[in-house]
Amino acid sequence: MERKAGSSRADRKTTERNRRSRMKALLSKLHSLIPPQSPRESTLTLPDQLGKAANYIKNLQVKVQKMREQKERLLEIEKINTTMDNGLMIGFKSPEIGIRKSGSILEVVLVTGLDGQFMFKETVRVIHEEGADIVNANFSYVGDAMLHTVHAKVEDGNLSDERISQRLQETLNDMLMELRP
Repeated sequence: MERKAGSSRADRKTTERNRRSRMKALLSKLHSLIPPQSPRESTLTLPDQLGKAANYIKNLQVKVQKMREQKERLLEIEKINTTMDNGLMIGFKSPEIGIRKSGSILEVVLVTGLDGQFMFKETVRVIHEEGADIVNANFSYVGDAMLHTVHAKVEDGNLSDERISQRLQETLNDMLMELRP
Protein backbone atom coordinates (compact mmCIF):
# COMPACT_ATOMS: atom_id res chain seq x y z
CA MET A 1 0.00 0.00 0.00
CA GLU A 2 2.84 2.36 0.69
CA ARG A 3 4.11 1.91 -2.79
CA LYS A 4 0.81 3.12 -4.25
CA ALA A 5 0.80 6.13 -1.92
CA GLY A 6 4.34 7.02 -3.02
CA SER A 7 3.58 6.62 -6.69
CA SER A 8 0.40 8.65 -6.27
CA ARG A 9 2.43 11.49 -4.79
CA ALA A 10 4.91 11.26 -7.69
CA ASP A 11 2.02 11.29 -10.17
CA ARG A 12 0.65 14.44 -8.55
CA LYS A 13 4.06 16.10 -8.69
CA THR A 14 4.48 15.15 -12.33
CA THR A 15 0.98 16.33 -13.17
CA GLU A 16 1.60 19.65 -11.40
CA ARG A 17 4.99 20.06 -13.09
CA ASN A 18 3.38 19.42 -16.51
CA ARG A 19 0.55 21.86 -15.74
CA ARG A 20 3.03 24.57 -14.73
CA SER A 21 5.09 23.90 -17.82
CA ARG A 22 2.01 24.23 -20.07
CA MET A 23 0.96 27.45 -18.30
CA LYS A 24 4.46 28.87 -18.71
CA ALA A 25 4.39 28.02 -22.43
CA LEU A 26 0.93 29.59 -22.85
CA LEU A 27 1.98 32.75 -20.99
CA SER A 28 5.12 32.99 -23.09
CA LYS A 29 3.04 32.66 -26.26
CA LEU A 30 0.55 35.29 -25.00
CA HIS A 31 3.38 37.66 -24.10
CA SER A 32 4.92 37.24 -27.56
CA LEU A 33 1.61 38.15 -29.25
CA ILE A 34 1.26 41.45 -27.39
CA PRO A 35 3.43 44.30 -28.67
CA PRO A 36 5.89 45.68 -26.12
CA GLN A 37 4.83 49.01 -24.63
CA SER A 38 7.90 49.96 -22.61
CA PRO A 39 11.22 48.47 -21.45
CA ARG A 40 10.02 48.07 -17.85
CA GLU A 41 7.18 45.81 -19.02
CA SER A 42 9.40 42.75 -18.68
CA THR A 43 9.64 43.45 -14.94
CA LEU A 44 5.86 43.32 -14.46
CA THR A 45 4.44 40.60 -12.26
CA LEU A 46 2.47 37.79 -13.81
CA PRO A 47 -0.96 39.19 -12.77
CA ASP A 48 0.04 42.61 -14.18
CA GLN A 49 1.10 41.00 -17.46
CA LEU A 50 -2.22 39.16 -17.65
CA GLY A 51 -4.10 42.39 -16.90
CA LYS A 52 -2.20 44.22 -19.65
CA ALA A 53 -2.96 41.40 -22.07
CA ALA A 54 -6.66 41.48 -21.17
CA ASN A 55 -6.79 45.28 -21.67
CA TYR A 56 -4.96 44.98 -24.98
CA ILE A 57 -7.45 42.36 -26.19
CA LYS A 58 -10.41 44.52 -25.11
CA ASN A 59 -8.94 47.52 -26.97
CA LEU A 60 -8.47 45.37 -30.06
CA GLN A 61 -12.10 44.23 -29.86
CA VAL A 62 -13.27 47.86 -29.72
CA LYS A 63 -11.07 48.76 -32.70
CA VAL A 64 -12.36 45.78 -34.67
CA GLN A 65 -15.97 46.78 -33.94
CA LYS A 66 -15.31 50.37 -35.06
CA MET A 67 -13.64 49.11 -38.22
CA ARG A 68 -16.62 46.84 -38.96
CA GLU A 69 -19.00 49.80 -38.57
CA GLN A 70 -16.80 51.92 -40.84
CA LYS A 71 -16.71 49.10 -43.37
CA GLU A 72 -20.52 48.92 -43.34
CA ARG A 73 -20.78 52.69 -43.91
CA LEU A 74 -18.29 52.51 -46.77
CA LEU A 75 -20.11 49.57 -48.32
CA GLU A 76 -23.38 51.54 -48.18
CA ILE A 77 -21.69 54.50 -49.88
CA GLU A 78 -20.18 52.17 -52.48
CA LYS A 79 -23.60 50.61 -53.05
CA ILE A 80 -25.14 54.05 -53.64
CA ASN A 81 -22.30 55.07 -55.96
CA THR A 82 -22.56 51.83 -57.91
CA THR A 83 -26.31 52.27 -58.22
CA MET A 84 -25.84 55.79 -59.53
CA ASP A 85 -23.06 54.70 -61.91
CA ASN A 86 -25.17 51.88 -63.31
CA GLY A 87 -27.86 54.37 -64.24
CA LEU A 88 -30.46 53.07 -61.85
CA MET A 89 -30.87 56.56 -60.44
CA ILE A 90 -31.13 58.33 -63.76
CA GLY A 91 -34.28 60.01 -62.48
CA PHE A 92 -32.36 62.12 -59.97
CA LYS A 93 -31.87 65.55 -61.44
CA SER A 94 -31.33 68.96 -59.91
CA PRO A 95 -34.52 70.95 -60.27
CA GLU A 96 -34.79 74.02 -62.46
CA ILE A 97 -37.48 76.62 -61.96
CA GLY A 98 -38.78 79.35 -64.22
CA ILE A 99 -41.41 81.99 -63.46
CA ARG A 100 -43.23 84.24 -65.93
CA LYS A 101 -45.90 86.80 -65.27
CA SER A 102 -48.35 87.83 -67.95
CA GLY A 103 -50.88 90.30 -66.60
CA SER A 104 -52.57 88.71 -63.62
CA ILE A 105 -51.47 85.15 -64.56
CA LEU A 106 -48.31 83.72 -63.05
CA GLU A 107 -46.81 80.68 -64.77
CA VAL A 108 -44.35 78.54 -62.80
CA VAL A 109 -42.45 75.84 -64.68
CA LEU A 110 -40.53 73.29 -62.62
CA VAL A 111 -38.27 70.73 -64.30
CA THR A 112 -37.18 67.85 -62.05
CA GLY A 113 -36.01 64.29 -62.29
CA LEU A 114 -38.47 61.43 -62.17
CA ASP A 115 -38.35 61.59 -58.37
CA GLY A 116 -39.44 65.25 -58.12
CA GLN A 117 -43.10 64.86 -57.18
CA PHE A 118 -42.49 66.17 -53.66
CA MET A 119 -40.90 69.32 -55.12
CA PHE A 120 -44.06 69.87 -57.14
CA LYS A 121 -46.15 69.64 -53.97
CA GLU A 122 -43.90 72.15 -52.23
CA THR A 123 -44.14 74.52 -55.20
CA VAL A 124 -47.94 74.43 -55.05
CA ARG A 125 -47.85 74.95 -51.28
CA VAL A 126 -45.59 78.04 -51.53
CA ILE A 127 -47.71 79.61 -54.29
CA HIS A 128 -50.84 79.03 -52.23
CA GLU A 129 -49.23 80.47 -49.07
CA GLU A 130 -48.32 83.63 -50.98
CA GLY A 131 -52.00 84.21 -51.69
CA ALA A 132 -52.21 83.26 -55.34
CA ASP A 133 -55.18 81.27 -56.63
CA ILE A 134 -54.05 78.21 -58.55
CA VAL A 135 -55.99 77.96 -61.78
CA ASN A 136 -54.28 74.97 -63.38
CA ALA A 137 -51.51 72.54 -62.42
CA ASN A 138 -50.19 69.64 -64.47
CA PHE A 139 -47.10 67.61 -65.23
CA SER A 140 -45.68 65.55 -68.05
CA TYR A 141 -42.76 63.21 -68.62
CA VAL A 142 -40.04 64.32 -71.01
CA GLY A 143 -37.33 61.66 -71.29
CA ASP A 144 -35.79 61.25 -67.84
CA ALA A 145 -37.32 64.47 -66.51
CA MET A 146 -40.70 65.69 -65.34
CA LEU A 147 -42.09 69.03 -66.46
CA HIS A 148 -44.47 70.58 -63.90
CA THR A 149 -46.50 73.63 -64.87
CA VAL A 150 -48.59 75.71 -62.48
CA HIS A 151 -50.80 78.62 -63.56
CA ALA A 152 -51.92 80.93 -60.77
CA LYS A 153 -54.01 84.08 -60.74
CA VAL A 154 -52.62 86.99 -58.76
CA GLU A 155 -54.20 90.31 -58.00
CA ASP A 156 -52.25 93.27 -59.30
CA GLY A 157 -50.26 95.06 -56.63
CA ASN A 158 -51.13 92.47 -53.99
CA LEU A 159 -48.49 89.92 -54.86
CA SER A 160 -45.10 90.18 -56.48
CA ASP A 161 -43.70 87.50 -58.72
CA GLU A 162 -40.25 88.31 -57.29
CA ARG A 163 -41.43 87.30 -53.81
CA ILE A 164 -42.82 83.98 -55.07
CA SER A 165 -39.67 83.36 -57.10
CA GLN A 166 -37.48 84.02 -54.06
CA ARG A 167 -39.53 81.73 -51.80
CA LEU A 168 -39.62 78.94 -54.36
CA GLN A 169 -35.87 79.11 -54.90
CA GLU A 170 -35.23 79.05 -51.12
CA THR A 171 -37.59 76.11 -50.64
CA LEU A 172 -36.00 74.09 -53.44
CA ASN A 173 -32.48 74.87 -52.19
CA ASP A 174 -33.46 73.75 -48.67
CA MET A 175 -34.86 70.48 -50.02
CA LEU A 176 -31.71 69.84 -52.05
CA MET A 177 -29.51 70.45 -48.99
CA GLU A 178 -31.54 67.84 -47.06
CA LEU A 179 -31.01 65.28 -49.83
CA ARG A 180 -27.24 65.69 -49.91
CA PRO A 181 -25.20 63.73 -47.31
